[in-house]
Amino acid sequence: MPFKYKAEQFEDTKILRYQIPDFNKLTIKQKKLLYYLQEASLSGRDIYYDQNYKFNLIIRDILEAILTTYKESKKSKEYINFLNYTKKLWISNGIHDAYSTIKTKPKFTKTFLKNQLLKVPLSKLPIDTEKHRTKLINFMTPLIFDTKLDNKKVNLNSKDDLIKTSAVNFYENINQKEAENYYSKLSKKYKNLSHGLNSKLIKENGKIKELVYKVNGLYTEAIEKIVYNLEHAKRYSENKEQEKVLEKLIEYYQTGDLKKYDQYCELWLKNKNSRVDLITGFVEQYNDPLGIKGTYESIISIKDLKATKRVDIIAKNVQWFEDNSPTSKEFKKKKVQGIQGKAINVVTEAGAASPLTPIGVNLPNQRYLKEKYGSKSVTLSNIIYSYNQVSKKSGALEEFAYSEEDIKLSKKYGELAYDLLVDLHEIVGHGSGKTKKGVPDYTVTLKNYGSTIEEARADLFALYYLMDKKLINLKLMPSLDVGKTFYDGFIKGGLMLQLVRIKPGEDIEEAHMRNRQLIAKWCYEKGKKQNVIEKKVKNNKTYFIINDYLKLRELFGELLKEIQRIVSVGDYKAAKHLVETYAIKVDKKLHLETLKRWNKLKIASFSAFINPILYPIYNSNKQIKDIKVKYPDNFKDQMLYYSKNYSYLPLFN
Repeated sequence: MPFKYKAEQFEDTKILRYQIPDFNKLTIKQKKLLYYLQEASLSGRDIYYDQNYKFNLIIRDILEAILTTYKESKKSKEYINFLNYTKKLWISNGIHDAYSTIKTKPKFTKTFLKNQLLKVPLSKLPIDTEKHRTKLINFMTPLIFDTKLDNKKVNLNSKDDLIKTSAVNFYENINQKEAENYYSKLSKKYKNLSHGLNSKLIKENGKIKELVYKVNGLYTEAIEKIVYNLEHAKRYSENKEQEKVLEKLIEYYQTGDLKKYDQYCELWLKNKNSRVDLITGFVEQYNDPLGIKGTYESIISIKDLKATKRVDIIAKNVQWFEDNSPTSKEFKKKKVQGIQGKAINVVTEAGAASPLTPIGVNLPNQRYLKEKYGSKSVTLSNIIYSYNQVSKKSGALEEFAYSEEDIKLSKKYGELAYDLLVDLHEIVGHGSGKTKKGVPDYTVTLKNYGSTIEEARADLFALYYLMDKKLINLKLMPSLDVGKTFYDGFIKGGLMLQLVRIKPGEDIEEAHMRNRQLIAKWCYEKGKKQNVIEKKVKNNKTYFIINDYLKLRELFGELLKEIQRIVSVGDYKAAKHLVETYAIKVDKKLHLETLKRWNKLKIASFSAFINPILYPIYNSNKQIKDIKVKYPDNFKDQMLYYSKNYSYLPLFN
């Protein structure tokens, strides 16, 4: 029976599934390693909820209590709206939408919430006595319904105090200026450390201090479970190199010592021979308006041997890409070292990687670590494959393509073009370039604009080389039509298609989306005189047509040169100008048209994933004799299963 990649769809969201190719070909030792890494990964799941908003865990706990004890009609509109709201909370790991970062608006009523809270058995609620139900109702209602209360998870408006106006749980009783001064002093005193990456910054009795994520520190209940499972995983290491990686990772989780984090990154990069790999820790910094704090993330995987051959070709030629880029010579690396590339098949994900997953990752993020040790770029093969299997049947290509030739080329080369874009973005884009001596990391210099600028830098590297004959010579693509196909899709996506992810009247908030519009809009505006990109209307429908692909490539190169300069010298003013001018505001009329055309297709704007589950098979002596894999197909059941089995944190942290 064919594998079902799409499990369900509700409102504007579809729930997808993915397989783990070659899992049954692994040794029992590798399977045990993966099982314990899965358990470690899921043990930290609730950390990300709490980082996103300090009341997320109690809100989730109560909503799930209602769901699991609900006894009325499940066909009622109120119940369906309540269920869909809870699903969106699970998808975004909290009450704020993952893309807009604005509170998800409930479609169920306050009366429904109140009535259900009155019916939930006391044993299912985090309250002591019956008389506290009213307090709980009065506490919950504004958190969910009041749009003036903590409405935005991440505010990037430079006119505001970014900390005071963001709902994320990285700072407490402190303002932006105090936080920036605190970390500025640390950076001057202790250079080349990821200050603040794994901590919450608070002010008590007038004194500022960090609450570090570690054993016997903040989130210790979950981190102890992570360490416990990593200790078990270490027993099944594939080689000494991997064992050292796990040992150092355990030390980092135990102590919270950022020097140990750097050592772990070095060992992780040096471990090139393991089939099993993990990305875990406090990694991406998108959710901190200051770009300092790392969010919990975990991706457990096995190497995709076939696809890695393609990725490895790019990694081995990264010096050529660096030397031939349009960036200024002073900002190029004379010797690119330590750049690795591989494709993986995901086994399980948690935290910031699930249920919304990346398709590619380049780590470590810190520029000083990249320049000293190199980086590892990872393409998530089975995730991309799942996306492709579902998107083929959506009808979006036919609706938004200008001609039959566009459709034909996209069907022929679209998947290859996308794979190459991800590979080039992660390996060449994030792995290239250098900062000027003495200039701090872009997360420090570019602040709230840093993530958008860095993603634009990586995308521009990829776009520039997708129209280079070098890729043909390396036998990575058959012709420049592959590049042309992606150029068409990128401009169309940056100016139109990605707008389906935001509601009318909203600005673009998410860094990757801002990056895509910045590039597409900048090139459209700069190329107007030469009609590089032309806006056409056919049958009352808007299209953006590329008239000169080579000239567009030149524009990509021109913008890349400027953005590399901005990152290399830390030019905050120039970064602000680019982002504020091109990346945030949308054409309202075009937005409404795009939504109308998209909604007509009845396809979802967002995709989330259900993870496979590894489970042990025991012998008569209660020892693990095998590890099997299940492919759940019910999103609600998986989320409730996770909450039941991996909720280790107090409701307030």
